[in-house]
Amino acid sequence: MYSNTPSAPGFSRVKTPAEAIDRLAELHTNATRTLRGALHRYFETREAPSAEERAAFRYPELRAIYTPDGVTPSATRAYAKFQRPGLYATSVTHPAAFRPYLLEQLEPLVSEYGATLEVGIGQQEIPYPYVTEQGDELARAGLSAAELARFFPVPRLSMVGDEVADGLWRHTEGQPRPLGLFDAVRTDFSLRRLVHYTGTDWRAIQPWILLTNYHRYVDQFIGWGLDRIAEDGPYQSVILPGGVTIKRGTPRAEAEALAASTPWHRFQMPAYHVTTADNQGVTLVNIGVGPSNAKNITDHLAVLRPNCWLMIGHCGGLRQSQAIGDYVLAHGYWRQDKILDSIVPPDIPIPALAEVQIALQQAAALITGDRGDALKRRLRTGTVMTYDDRNWELRWNQERQKINLSRAIAVDMESGTIAAQGYRMRVPYGTLLCVSDKPLHGEIKLPGAANAFYASAVAQHLEIGLAALDLLRGERDSLHSRKLRSFDEPPFR
Repeated sequence: MYSNTPSAPGFSRVKTPAEAIDRLAELHTNATRTLRGALHRYFETREAPSAEERAAFRYPELRAIYTPDGVTPSATRAYAKFQRPGLYATSVTHPAAFRPYLLEQLEPLVSEYGATLEVGIGQQEIPYPYVTEQGDELARAGLSAAELARFFPVPRLSMVGDEVADGLWRHTEGQPRPLGLFDAVRTDFSLRRLVHYTGTDWRAIQPWILLTNYHRYVDQFIGWGLDRIAEDGPYQSVILPGGVTIKRGTPRAEAEALAASTPWHRFQMPAYHVTTADNQGVTLVNIGVGPSNAKNITDHLAVLRPNCWLMIGHCGGLRQSQAIGDYVLAHGYWRQDKILDSIVPPDIPIPALAEVQIALQQAAALITGDRGDALKRRLRTGTVMTYDDRNWELRWNQERQKINLSRAIAVDMESGTIAAQGYRMRVPYGTLLCVSDKPLHGEIKLPGAANAFYASAVAQHLEIGLAALDLLRGERDSLHSRKLRSFDEPPFR
């Protein structure tokens, strides 16, 4: 029905995914350059853009048309496949930066399904704050946001949402189906938030992500990164909050001085990146404490479509046999964080992902050198309970029965949220925690309570997380599990 009809007005057909991305990039560059130029002209002369100029302030749109001729191909792959014939579309921002991701999604749709691709200027306007890199131009020009909103597109919350990811989107006959989970407006919204919260350019964020709730992991990660860029290996630079970049070849003393001077304290959830030439490095984000932070940062990281995020942080051990510095590998989550209850209700199971669980256990054995019963003494598997109240211990008489029924082995404030967000946003997830206190057994957090064994466990814990990511790199295709896909999934991962 679609492939034999002319292209929609303003759209042109392209032969290959690479050509489609080139055209998207050209249109996006033209639109942002035109918008930026009109803004700067207004700063200088107060000349408002014409209606013709305003019409150019729009995101490019990508369309994929699938008209099967015969049986629909069968693919075990969890993504880059059509579930029904039709027209699929999405607006696209920063096509050049997202090129590897777009190629990965589009090439199977064309080669296996015979999809036809079209590119044109869409209907979504580009909000002006998304083309001002520093954001201080407005202050220098003495302008208010209200004045600029008279003449330029502004971010509108009515246009930003997660309806596709949350299963709330409903198809209207004659309209395109979504090609991906996030359109350009939603993506740009999160890209700017990432810069604000993490203190680094979103382009520095790597697709293999570790999340932690304790700054001591940051110190270990920076040291690990400096060791890696001093070696003859794939890692090339360490990027720190505030945009500080330490490249291979920097003398160690100078590198450590740069790391020590980074203004990480200015940012709510500072991020640290150890990069590779092919953008397959590792990012560590210190998300702080609590489910609100955990949801906040993963809402925004999700638009980058990372390959995996793992929680490596501290927890309270709930079993007498656990010791400070032991590890907890979450096989299940009892979610008492409440922050996602209206989106992913607590009675929706959050499955453990076999590939991640195996990688974490293998990495623990590799780094600790323990096997069999020795490993079991250090590494407990079971349910982690995630609370929204750090002082849940004050309700012990009310909570003890539920803890017993859940058979939970650890308690924290982030892991269940991060797992539920991974499930919701189709990002593979996992949790490996380190026991920092035992609230039910008299070993509570007090200043100076951490012993030398616990201190050394932090370094080892981080190594396990990094080793797990190394293992998962080799299983990338199977990592993006079909367990994370709905029956009405958009084609893009």
